[in-house]
Amino acid sequence: QSYCQRLQHDMYFLTSNSRLNEQVVDKIILQLNRVYPQILTDTEAEKFRNPKASLHTRLSYLIKHLQKKGDRHCQEFYRALQINAEQLYNDLPSRKILKTTDSTEIDTDMEKCMLNDRGPVFFLTCFSVAAGFALFWYCSHSDTKVIGRARRILGFSPIIIGRHVRNICMLYLEDISRN
Repeated sequence: QSYCQRLQHDMYFLTSNSRLNEQVVDKIILQLNRVYPQILTDTEAEKFRNPKASLHTRLSYLIKHLQKKGDRHCQEFYRALQINAEQLYNDLPSRKILKTTDSTEIDTDMEKCMLNDRGPVFFLTCFSVAAGFALFWYCSHSDTKVIGRARRILGFSPIIIGRHVRNICMLYLEDISRN
């Protein structure tokens, strides 16, 4: 829904039962007057802040005026409403509809725990396949070239594996190269 349609839907809710008081409406009008780009001109702001007219009438005219000006103006009205009357903003009928129909919202609790959609079993499977392939490739070639390559790789791997494990692997490679 566009903001104009949402505002049309919320108009009765905003204007009924004195949900907004004079001070909040004045703050909203002043914010719309001062925001960049200016949504309400100075004369329009004074017209909507006129204390001689009833609050219901002024608010109805303000909403209709914003709807005529376009979606951007209605969006700024919602932003001003959120800043100045957050509880009322959260109770709007259009917000309740958006909350129930918005399936793109991210569940932050689930997002914290979930690395990807495949899970840890997929990671372990891929790691096992890669390790098995590397072991098969290493064992199938009994050339001294492979041992030299393995020695070079193990020589640069104190970060990946511990030094004790590296030393044991290097001794094992030396034994293999002697045989």
